[in-house]
Amino acid sequence: MTIATAEGPETLTKKDFTPPNEVKWCPGCGDYAILNAVQRTFPELGVARKDFVVVSGIGCSSRFPYYMNTYGFHTIHGRAPSVALGVKVANPDLSVWMITGDGDGLSIGGNHLLHLIRRNPDINVLLFNNRVYGLTKGQYSPTSEIGMKTKSTPMGSIDHPVNPLHFALGCEATFAARTTDTDQKHMLEIFKAGFEHKGTSFIEIFQNCVIFNHKTHDPVTGRENRPDQVLLLEEGKPLIFGAERNKGIRLNGLDPEVVSLEADDVSEEELLVHDPKRVNPAYATMLAEMQHPDFPTPLGVLRKIEGKEPYEDAVSAQLESAQSKGEGDLEELLVGSDSWVVE
Repeated sequence: MTIATAEGPETLTKKDFTPPNEVKWCPGCGDYAILNAVQRTFPELGVARKDFVVVSGIGCSSRFPYYMNTYGFHTIHGRAPSVALGVKVANPDLSVWMITGDGDGLSIGGNHLLHLIRRNPDINVLLFNNRVYGLTKGQYSPTSEIGMKTKSTPMGSIDHPVNPLHFALGCEATFAARTTDTDQKHMLEIFKAGFEHKGTSFIEIFQNCVIFNHKTHDPVTGRENRPDQVLLLEEGKPLIFGAERNKGIRLNGLDPEVVSLEADDVSEEELLVHDPKRVNPAYATMLAEMQHPDFPTPLGVLRKIEGKEPYEDAVSAQLESAQSKGEGDLEELLVGSDSWVVE
């Protein structure tokens, strides 16, 4: 895409976002596919390369800023949301992308991620979910399944896993989506949709760790299972899935149920129609709770609500309001009537 800049037109390609740094992930890691998708997405967004900032915390996914030829910050464990928010407030014109993992974002960083999402800054959050701690060599993570045996749970995890999308929706996310490292086309579509959203976009990415949790998502996204286990969400279209496109989701009272369009003699008109713009989060939450093996796993945009003011806009407006009242007195603020001495 050609972009107008102060220096003249700039045509960007994937190559412009590929630095000379050696990429140091394990061979076969799903992170390579995500990196490729992001490098392919950025040139198509109409943003100058100098206006991108990639922020990460700690973990395998958080090496991302080294592998993007943009500005970036490799920060500390769980605190990427705070740094990303600071960047966006300091310069709202920047396109800020926050990279995190299921451990970095939902364990030590859970509190920080909560407040980022509820404040709704115009930041794109990519959460890589491989259900394990990879960088520290295979301990169980907040999204690990019950019974999973790891170096820190040799008898199997007894923790109930966090559902990342459910977490985001509970924080009142205005944009929540899910994609997978095995589908380049879908990743590009979701990343672009997240960028176009005015507010925080939260995107969970099913990602494979070939060393410590290989094929963890295969029951859903594996080549043989995908047709019958993935529900691709398309706005305005009924919830249909299956290799023969003969299964669907309809509402039974307040609960979703899987039906066969043939065996159950159900018509498409009886199925739920996907509408990510429902203001009531109940529908998106229902989708987030649909999980293997009882339901197909939704991939796509679950929720997309416009109109909630981005945090950086509210900060800028408040600053302008304060400055319109005249110059302040720093000395009065520090040692005036609202200060006291403790002896």
